[in-house]
Amino acid sequence: MTVENTSVRARHRSAESPDASLPVAATDGSVAQWTDRYTHALMDTFGAPQRVLVRGEGAYVWDADGNRYLDLLGGIAVNSLGHAHPTLTAAISAQLGTLGHVSNFFGSPTQIAFAERLLGLAGAPAGSRVFLTNSGTEANEAAFKLARRNGGADRPRVLALEGSFHGRSMGALALTHKAAYREPFEPLPGGVEFVPFADTAALDAAFAVDGDKVAALFLEPLQGEAGVRPLPSGYLAHARRLTAEHGALLILDEVQTGMGRTGAWFAHQLPHIGGGIVPDVVTVAKGLGGGFPVGALIAYGERTATLLGRGQHGTTFGGNPVASVAGLATIAVIERDGLLAHVAALGATFREQLAGAGLVSEVRGEGFLIGIELVAPVAAAVAARALDAGFIVNPCTPTTVRLAPPFLLTVEQAGTFVDFLASLPEDLS
Repeated sequence: MTVENTSVRARHRSAESPDASLPVAATDGSVAQWTDRYTHALMDTFGAPQRVLVRGEGAYVWDADGNRYLDLLGGIAVNSLGHAHPTLTAAISAQLGTLGHVSNFFGSPTQIAFAERLLGLAGAPAGSRVFLTNSGTEANEAAFKLARRNGGADRPRVLALEGSFHGRSMGALALTHKAAYREPFEPLPGGVEFVPFADTAALDAAFAVDGDKVAALFLEPLQGEAGVRPLPSGYLAHARRLTAEHGALLILDEVQTGMGRTGAWFAHQLPHIGGGIVPDVVTVAKGLGGGFPVGALIAYGERTATLLGRGQHGTTFGGNPVASVAGLATIAVIERDGLLAHVAALGATFREQLAGAGLVSEVRGEGFLIGIELVAPVAAAVAARALDAGFIVNPCTPTTVRLAPPFLLTVEQAGTFVDFLASLPEDLS
């Protein structure tokens, strides 16, 4: 039976005619005023904001003082379609006006279609399944729990690489190598061992003793937080052979590298990185929803996909209809506009041009995930000067500036940053 509440129906407003009386935050005020309010309202986990941003369009954002910036960080590899993309905005608005959220006691067509699209893009074999999440950290938490199901107490060891970053919640943090992130929260979930980065001999040694007690090996094809460090050609293939031999899961964290960031849907699909391997698990997030919080764990094959059974994991918001349609729309735009090819081509040109700047000793990366290694530990100074000049970049290590721009970045826009970097004095401090 349906009962129609006319008073509620009368209050329902369309997106085209919002209720002006609703307490929506205004955007007026200066950067200084908003920063002062920020420091009194939010926890000091990120420090004071560098700027307070009020709107964006394409590859640009504007702060509360009206200054424009070329966003070469893309929300840390999130805004793959830039800001306020009309297709993504329309898809999210339409879905929210139809069905915004339901519990995971129920399914929705967008959730199911989204999972199917991910399986197709991943090239996952029959029997594969997807677990939808809200973030990369949550996807890696699910992967850690899934790894624990691979042998249980008989396989207590989990391997990760030095320099790894997998998230900041307790399980994901246990997989993250940086001591400054880990130590304030110890004791962390046990059993994690760190292996030297890109060292196949060290990986062999880790499996040589009690290799059959390894539940999983977690790898990032390119380590983003450590300075955009790609694994060398052949490493993933070697890791695949070792894990298969010992019954361990090969889990690839593609939270930052996935969904077209490297010019392929997933970085391990690039022949010189993955060598044609099929992993057991891939985690993905960041650019998956084009700015809307979306994450996923993709489990390859029936055995891996059934390691987590009913009641053994869950999420309230993961896979909700709006998040799912955001993912579907993002994938559709990337395909429609040929953005994978654009990212691959312009990314190669951009890296080549950046390598010629005076402060640069090396440029690493794939597609639109770029690490600029500097001749001295002046990355913070470069980022500060860039912000003053209208560019948003990230000093992810003392000597490395990271770029992860929107996929619709143009040749001309990239060129403005190359010119800026080339203009910096070599004695910058």
